[in-house]
Amino acid sequence: MLIGILGGGQLGRMLALAGYPFGLRFRGLDPAPDAPLGQLADLVVAPYDDSSALDRFVRDLDLVTYEFENVPGATAQFLSERVPVFPPPEALIHAQDRLFEKQLFETCGIPVPRYAPVSSPDDFARALEQVPLPALLKTRRLGYDGRGQARVERAEDLPLAWEQLGGVPCLLEERIPFDFEVSLLAARSRSGELAFYPLVENQHTEGILAISRAPAPRASRQLQHLAERYVRALLERLAYVGVLAVEFFVVGDQLLANEMAPRVHNSGHWTIEGAETSQFEQHLRALLDWPLGSTTPRGHAAMVNLLGTVPPIASLLAIPNAHVHLYGKAPRPRRKLGHVTVRADTADERDALVRRVLEVVSLPAPVSI
Repeated sequence: MLIGILGGGQLGRMLALAGYPFGLRFRGLDPAPDAPLGQLADLVVAPYDDSSALDRFVRDLDLVTYEFENVPGATAQFLSERVPVFPPPEALIHAQDRLFEKQLFETCGIPVPRYAPVSSPDDFARALEQVPLPALLKTRRLGYDGRGQARVERAEDLPLAWEQLGGVPCLLEERIPFDFEVSLLAARSRSGELAFYPLVENQHTEGILAISRAPAPRASRQLQHLAERYVRALLERLAYVGVLAVEFFVVGDQLLANEMAPRVHNSGHWTIEGAETSQFEQHLRALLDWPLGSTTPRGHAAMVNLLGTVPPIASLLAIPNAHVHLYGKAPRPRRKLGHVTVRADTADERDALVRRVLEVVSLPAPVSI
């Protein structure tokens, strides 16, 4: 079985690592010759819209998936005419555009912050009538890890924010004073079997995920059920296949959807050591229509991202129950170079281990738990 992966980053690398015990083989497509997946699999180095490269990439593949949601939708559609592509290209297209994404959430009955499209200066007045301030102006496309957004505190800030973002199509979105942020990872197989992981509580530094803790310390059973209901609606609406991650703002006993990722997700890395079935294995099971694995957590787990620099490995391995994953990427400010997972029998023990990791790891801005 030969599986193609659009994108050659660390998520693709970890998919390959999860698939090799099953005898699966992989081929990636990525514009970067040093993409991490190339350390473990064949890598076609070319732009995603290079038709001759796509012909080479798709040759002899059994199916295609992706680990990067900014692959052009036309590329996924082109490949889907030749081999099965999962998750379906429709999910990719919705996730690439914040307006389409918000509209999809609403179609599925999932609450979202108030928003309004801003495509030109003619939209400023109407958007300010629909969205209370303070707000965030976000580019509709290509925004991630805190990029592609600007604060709008007062009405007069909007024109400058729009210029700062390049005058591209945007969304003005209400800034929610949320209690905390969670994500739910779920999987749906080709035959429709569903599986849900426990809610994960996330903390960010300068817009980049720094820590994920699972099960989420402050999430009630009611929030878990609500999140599963919302994500189930998305999975069924899209006839989805694979792992899907949805990020939510928690406001009291309510959830507001922030965004979705139609792929394995950074906030699910804890599952490698912290769950009976990792998100990477689960994604492959779903693609191949194998029985989905148990999502039961192995106690309490957390993940800490290694951003920009990597401390000495020995200092991390000196921490009990710490598991280090490096991606083989060159250091660069804010870049995700790896992660550390810790696992314990209780939440308090888990959090104590996270604090020990944070004493060793350098983050762009301090984070505490």
